[in-house]
Amino acid sequence: MLVNKILKVVLLLLGITYIVLQGFAMEQEGDAVSALSFILLTWLYIGWTKHKSRLFVSFLFIFTSAHILSYLSWFQAPLEDGELDYSYYIGNILSIISYSLLIVKMFLQLNFKTVFAQLTVPVVILVILDVFCVTLISSTTESAFTYYEYALEFTYNAVVMTLLSFALINYMYRNNYKSMLFLLGSIFIVFSEIIQLAYYYILSDANLGYIYSFFLVVAFIFYYLQSQHRVSEPIPVYTEDPMEAKSSLP
Repeated sequence: MLVNKILKVVLLLLGITYIVLQGFAMEQEGDAVSALSFILLTWLYIGWTKHKSRLFVSFLFIFTSAHILSYLSWFQAPLEDGELDYSYYIGNILSIISYSLLIVKMFLQLNFKTVFAQLTVPVVILVILDVFCVTLISSTTESAFTYYEYALEFTYNAVVMTLLSFALINYMYRNNYKSMLFLLGSIFIVFSEIIQLAYYYILSDANLGYIYSFFLVVAFIFYYLQSQHRVSEPIPVYTEDPMEAKSSLP
């Protein structure tokens, strides 16, 4: 228990340090701190979580790998004109895979027969909003990318928005504390990603560095908190049989 508490304090201090470093545009140092933070967070989850999820563990491993790669990319040789930045592509693909694992995790936990019966209108609205938001966000930075970079960024944005939509559907479906924490984490992830995109490709403002890094730290605080609760069935109003609410998912 002592190691558990020490790890949490260290992670909190590292999170604050990361926010400060990103705010001062000390990106190499910030990437080093973020990589270390995610390594420790993964250790904390694996070592002291009672009900572990294999998909969430995989998410942490892959997301951590993306941040380690981001830090290591600082030591690669300068790219020649026209040369592909493999670390950029691999890092973004790893992040896409990690977020996709969270989507799969929620997908497997949803009863779609009940979801579409009870939440048809919200689901349709979310699909329309996702298409609109992804197209709008991606178009603002289209001129800054090559064709393949734009395709990757568009996919990245689509996955992040899909994650938020699934988190919202999951909360409306379950309406419990765990799903609320997951939704809050996903909201902060989306805010962080959008502001980070604006910071790097639209407006290089130090304040944006503070904001997107703060949102990222808060997002993972919520993700960790929700991971400490076991997945449970939705409240009776969303189930065909109220007795199902007493059971729990493995």
